[in-house]
This record gives sequence, structure tokens and C-alpha cells, in this order.
Amino acid sequence: MNMRDTRINLAAVSLVLVCIGIVMIYSTSAIYALENQGDSAYYLKRHLAYVFIGLLCTFFAMKVDYHYLRKIAKPLLLISVLLLVLLFVPGITRQVGGARRWFRLGAISFQPSELAKFAMVIYAADFLSRKKSIITSFWHGLFPVLMVMGTISLLIIVQPDLGTVMAIVSICFLMFFVAGVKLTHIFSFVLGSLPFLYILVFSVPYRRRRILAFLDPWSDPQGTGFQIIQSLVAVGSGGLTGLGLGHGRQKLLYLPAAYTDFIFSIIGEELGFIGTSGLVLLVIFLLVQATKISLKAKDSFGQLLSFGLISCLMIEAIINMGVAISIFPTKGLPFPFISYGGTSLVFNMIYVGLILNVGRVK
Repeated sequence: MNMRDTRINLAAVSLVLVCIGIVMIYSTSAIYALENQGDSAYYLKRHLAYVFIGLLCTFFAMKVDYHYLRKIAKPLLLISVLLLVLLFVPGITRQVGGARRWFRLGAISFQPSELAKFAMVIYAADFLSRKKSIITSFWHGLFPVLMVMGTISLLIIVQPDLGTVMAIVSICFLMFFVAGVKLTHIFSFVLGSLPFLYILVFSVPYRRRRILAFLDPWSDPQGTGFQIIQSLVAVGSGGLTGLGLGHGRQKLLYLPAAYTDFIFSIIGEELGFIGTSGLVLLVIFLLVQATKISLKAKDSFGQLLSFGLISCLMIEAIINMGVAISIFPTKGLPFPFISYGGTSLVFNMIYVGLILNVGRVK
């Protein structure tokens, strides 16, 4: 299979996932939207607007020379840091559940952590490709990236949003591995971070409760364990073929965040094991096609950039599915292309556009 066919396959499977997302967002959000907004298509309309914005951004990402990203890597990081700091300025941010993660721009919400994640991938790809000759040196080849990653992570943790930080750190370490960083350096940093991770989780009451609910949701079935239990009920009640599209019961104000963090659970309920398996196969197909492009990239920057963007998509998909079936504690990460979420959807589509760009044959 030539590169052109690989790019067509990647574009096609991405479009299929977006279309599945449109259908499932209406199915999962209609009752909630009617109850809270007075319009069953409220979230569908907003999602379609983001799909349109995402398509425009995708076409732009496909056409621009991706090497230009190297020139704006540092400015983009600085802008990300500034926006993350501005989140704590009263009156200009949208606060949900005690977390300051969004700017409200009229009818549009923007989540700066998504931009920060994107900027971090570009910066890491640029730095690691430029420092290829000294990548095995901790102080010169790894430490500068760790400092930048730590700064971004700290600003996101205090929002608070530990899930996104875990995703960013995982993406960066996968890029380190591909770039040729010594495994001893990677493992040493991971081991050294474990005490801090323990403190971050167990010193904060709601995170500690979330971990305890993950270990035993039935210890508090009406409180912290409620969401996990309802998610498992949704997935389990779907059986082999599901209850039928639109006939799920857990979305009837039982399962919180049914159209965002737990949309995979509703897919399991309505489309069953066959539906969820089909979705997993589509994600795997996307991974295979994108990886083929990354492996055949013309330069190390393109290879690391595309691999980092693939990691963004795959890690979020794996965590979202894992949370839905209680393999992982609740993290609040959307399913790429499927979950409702404006900023994340637009950036996911940009990622695909840039991966297609890297594989472009001139």
C-alpha cells in the first residue's frame, strides 16, 4: 500500500469516527438537553458547529508546511502558559465543578490545556529532533524538556486537572522512548515522580474518594461510586447486540456526563458488544494507518511530531474506554472524535490534518 492510500484510509476512518460521534452525541444528550436547555438538539447543534470549525482547521493543517511549526514552538508554549495563568483571573473563565479549565467566548468555550498539550508535543518533537546527537545526555538531551513539561503540568494541576497532566506526561515519555532517550533516565524519572503522584492523589479529598470508589464503588453506591456503577450497568445491559440505537436507559438522567466522559458506556448499552468492538477496531485501524505515516516520515521532526499526535489520540481513547469499564479511575478525558467537547474535537481533527500533512508526497 502506497502513502496515498494510507492517507486516504486515515482520512476516511477519522471521518467515520466523527460521524459516529455526531449520531451518538444526539442519542446520549437529547433527553438531558431537553430537560436542561429546552431543546433536544442543543448539544448536537453546538457539536456540529465545532465539527465545521474542525474541518476548516484540518484542511489548513494539511496544507501548511508542518516544518513551520518548529518556528512557532516556543511562542506557542508561551501563549499556552499565559492562557493557563489567565484562567485564574476572576470574571473571564468558566468554572465547572470547582475547576477553572475554560474560557467562555460568547457561545463558544475554549480549553487552554488542549492548546498546551498541542504546544508541548510540537516543542518536544522540535527539541528532541534537534538534540538527536546528545539525546542520551540527561542534562542536555532530556532535562530542558522535563522542565517545560513540569511547568505546563503544574499550571494544569492547579486548575485542577490531573487527568490531562497524566495524559501529557504519558505522551512526552512515549516521545522520549521513540527519540532514543535512555531507558534508565526514563525509569529514574518515573520512579522519582511516584511519591509526588501519591501526594497529589491522596492529599486531595475528592481524588482520594475517586480512587477508593474505583477500588470498591459499592462502598458508596449513591455517592462517589454512583457514576462507575451506572457506567457498568450501561455496558453490561447492552449484551451482544445492545438495546438499539436511541433506546439506552442510563442516559435518562442516570449516568452523569453520558455525552462526554461516559459516551462509550452508552454505546455499549445501545449497540452492545458488537458496537463497542467495531468502535475499538476503527480506533486500531486509525492507529495502524497513522503509524505507517509516522514510520515513513521524511525527517525526524515529522516522525516525532506525528507520533506525538498519534499518542494524544490513542491515550485519550484508551483512558476513556478504561474508565467506562472501570479499568482506570475516573479521569474526565473525552473519547477522541466521539465525545462532545468543542476544543478537544477541533484539536483532534487538527492532529489528523497534521499527520496527513507529514505523509504528503510532494
